[in-house]
Amino acid sequence: MMSRSYTNLLDLAEGNFAALGPASGGARRRSGSFGMKRMSRVMTVPGTLSELDGEDESEPAATNSFCKRQLWPLFHYMLPFASSASTATSSSSSSSSSAPPAGNGRFDRGSWEAYVLANKFFFEKVVEVINPEDDYVWVHDYHLMALPTFLRRRFNRLRIGFFLHSPFPSSEIYRTLPVREEILKALLNCDLIGFHTFDYARHFLSCCSRMLGIEYQSKRGYIGLEYFGRTVGIKIMPVGIHMDQLQAVLCLPDRQWRVSELQQQFEGKTVLLGVDDMDIFKGINLKLLAFENMLRTHPKWQGRAVLVQIAKPVRGKGKDLEAIEAEIRESYNRINGEFGRSGYSPVVFIDRDVSSVEKSAYYTIAECVVVTAVRDGMNLTPYEYIVCRQGTPRSESSSEVTGPKKSMLVVSEFIGCSPSLSGAIRVNPWNVEATAEAMNEAISLSDQEKQLRHEKHYRYVSTHDVAYWSKSFIQDLERACKDHFRRTCWGIGLGFGFRVVALDPHFTKLNMDSIVMAYERSESRAIFLDYDGTLVPQTSINKTPSSEVLRIINTLCSDKRNIVFIVSGRGRDKLGEWFSSCPKLGIAAEHGYFLRWSRDEEWQTYAQASDFGWMEMAEPVMNLYTESTDGSYIETKESALVWHHQDADPGFGSSQAKEMLDHLESVLANEPVSVKSGQFIVEVKPQGVSKGVIAEKILISMKERGKHADFVLCIGDDRSDEDMFENIADIIKRGMVAPKTPLFACTVGQKPSKAKFYLDDTFEVATMLSALAEATDPEPMTGSTDELATAMSSIDIGGERSQSRGRPFDGL
Repeated sequence: MMSRSYTNLLDLAEGNFAALGPASGGARRRSGSFGMKRMSRVMTVPGTLSELDGEDESEPAATNSFCKRQLWPLFHYMLPFASSASTATSSSSSSSSSAPPAGNGRFDRGSWEAYVLANKFFFEKVVEVINPEDDYVWVHDYHLMALPTFLRRRFNRLRIGFFLHSPFPSSEIYRTLPVREEILKALLNCDLIGFHTFDYARHFLSCCSRMLGIEYQSKRGYIGLEYFGRTVGIKIMPVGIHMDQLQAVLCLPDRQWRVSELQQQFEGKTVLLGVDDMDIFKGINLKLLAFENMLRTHPKWQGRAVLVQIAKPVRGKGKDLEAIEAEIRESYNRINGEFGRSGYSPVVFIDRDVSSVEKSAYYTIAECVVVTAVRDGMNLTPYEYIVCRQGTPRSESSSEVTGPKKSMLVVSEFIGCSPSLSGAIRVNPWNVEATAEAMNEAISLSDQEKQLRHEKHYRYVSTHDVAYWSKSFIQDLERACKDHFRRTCWGIGLGFGFRVVALDPHFTKLNMDSIVMAYERSESRAIFLDYDGTLVPQTSINKTPSSEVLRIINTLCSDKRNIVFIVSGRGRDKLGEWFSSCPKLGIAAEHGYFLRWSRDEEWQTYAQASDFGWMEMAEPVMNLYTESTDGSYIETKESALVWHHQDADPGFGSSQAKEMLDHLESVLANEPVSVKSGQFIVEVKPQGVSKGVIAEKILISMKERGKHADFVLCIGDDRSDEDMFENIADIIKRGMVAPKTPLFACTVGQKPSKAKFYLDDTFEVATMLSALAEATDPEPMTGSTDELATAMSSIDIGGERSQSRGRPFDGL
């Protein structure tokens, strides 16, 4: 949690604050509560409640089980195929402890529930100290991925950031997690989500697309996910090292003494260094095999090159880790036995805790650092090495630094820091031969080349430290949250389905009394109703209108003061069949291309598009993409072609839709058509055809006959209805209806919309229309609705006749 003030930045950067973490073991087990303690290793930001940087024995075993048996292996691309898959009981890059003994590889619902409970404990402690009007909350790593949901449920406008310090797996791996959607939805309750690399962010975005149907947008260099009216930002920023702390270590007298000792020990030798946790993903044995291959293929290094491997031990061990340790021991004993001689051991293996002073000394005397992790989050070892090789102004006069500053790196392409180190030699650690050649190349380069690469790396590492990283994240979090208190927020959903819908402050639920009162005062009413999702639920298999809906519509149509239209994307035949019992109802089919004012009127067409030769050009293109995209299909309407891909692979379907859009725009460039993409569709239709256009033309037709609308109601639930809301609002502003005409533009569901009102579902729509029907005067007056419709349909606004597809719509 961060105050908006940065006055304490320096103290916090030094770790001078009390962090929130698990209390002592006994107290924690007895009370189940968290207490204040100083964390041993904390990444801080202004006013922070720190991240949980590691579990210890005081944490619940079940919570630790879910983190270490489920999330950590999965995020490192390990699937639980069998019991051995879950015995990966080592620590991640951000933790020094291991998982408890593993059971089988199946998902444990109990451990997930314990994980959620632990997140709730943190939530309760945050609530005790937070000022939701002014504070920011920055959540760190996979241990607390459920926390944003608890925070967002309590404080709808709270500013929340999250940073993942581990890899995020591809969607093919992540989709195996039984609680995949719960975790994604929890993270989407944040305002900004950070990752070390674009690859990790790309995998997260792909999972959101495939599993939640949410596509990202890129604008002005920022990536965002539109989620119920909120834009969830994606931040790509690798974490840096703490320069001041590391440089303070470099100035310690003990370190200078240790450097001198190591220089004497390895005098005349070229030292390659590996610093890793004893971890199944760190690729230590692959490094040994590559070094062995280098000694064999480049014998000049026998007796001259030494690989020092520091392997930090872990507390707990599983079968997989024990097997890895046995392989490592066998490898370095074999190498030393084959290439060693008196006074020379090619591999120096250190499997104990090494102090920061001793580790920095090894960094200083090493000619090259080798990192061969097969999967890792960030891995700051190369950064630390570069800074230690640079030294400090104080150390330049000491005996440890001679000649120009130089360093070399051989790094795995599977670690997070790899993209930032452009001068490093990147390797696929599984390719032992290529890694051996990279080692040889690294230590064989000229001093001038090593110096140039070192200078390039040091400029980056020294300017992109942890303070720069934290400030950059906070700035983006502030930008992402700048409009929080200008919008209306509604919390909806249960459990991990909870989310906040951010809406325009003027967006309110339609008040029944207000609309009935305006309805009763009016003399010329225009009512536009969408069909699917408005009069019948989108999820309903039976799309036929209910008898109640038909009764309400007939009642509304019986009042001479009402012009009622169904405005739908469906075809005219189906709509005509469904509403055959409504003689005075107007229907605008296929988004307004076909229109009739009443059942006894002929269908009229939008006159600008009488030539449909473009269909013969567009259909083969759509067929081509349909054949290559499983789950897609073409819907052929009388006036349009629609390609649907909602049942196709989300990523491939979206990609194919973009390709098709470009292809169709090129093929149909000279045709009077519009090519647009929507949610899981690509549609080709005549230009100028939309619900907004048809609603505007109907209102204009009413005006031409002296029937200025003084009451307008339009209801819809999807994107095509947004055009109707926008066009009608615009025509009212232009004075094309009676002065001070009330407009009730209403969307179905609480979601971002150009409408000013909403109703929750189709039931509420029917209830509201029923209230209007009760206020309707069905008594016959001068003339009839049919006469009005006939008169309006005769108005000529530049139409042309189309014999093949219906009588032209003269009113358009």
